[in-house]
Amino acid sequence: MTNESDATTSTNVDWDAQAASFDDEPDHGLRAPEVRRAWAERLRGWLPEHPADVLDLDLGCGTGSLSLLAAEQGHRVTGVDRSPDMLALARAKLAGRAAVFLLGDAAEPPVGEERFDVVLVRHVLWTLSDPSRVLRHWRELLRPGGRLVLIEGVWGTVSPVGIPADRLTALLAPLGGHVRVDPLSDDALLWGRDVDDERYAVVATV
Repeated sequence: MTNESDATTSTNVDWDAQAASFDDEPDHGLRAPEVRRAWAERLRGWLPEHPADVLDLDLGCGTGSLSLLAAEQGHRVTGVDRSPDMLALARAKLAGRAAVFLLGDAAEPPVGEERFDVVLVRHVLWTLSDPSRVLRHWRELLRPGGRLVLIEGVWGTVSPVGIPADRLTALLAPLGGHVRVDPLSDDALLWGRDVDDERYAVVATV
């Protein structure tokens, strides 16, 4: 959920203040039909074919754009975000659907003993101080055979921020299982424009 202009300040942003305009970015609100279709098609390849319990932790779920796509594909969604204003928009966006939204930290989601088929995270891991620990915790939230879907990248040219794909796969290696990297930089429809930085998704079955 970060573009080059806000990458260097992402961890200090007042997300409540950003909530009203957050969906204006093409890859945030997914308002353009072609952008929406592109993300929906990617999710079909990342999420299980059968209805699943998807824990959406998109720093957290933001305004729920990916949560909505997952719900439209028949999945039950639990969204977590630390911004009450973002959550209010997400709840309105998914009103009447099989979705629950919780106020909390993506690194320590307040889901108790509940377990999920998928932990879906977009542009979050790079902001966290101890990604190895967080990945272990997210793995513990999965049912046997569950998967992590981690959408990340490296943004900016002067002072790049983010997490490269090779570093993320190295962090996942101790968890075992199968890891796949899907490059996303060359799919302009996902972002509503051409991009020349590193963007990717890691799908890890652990």
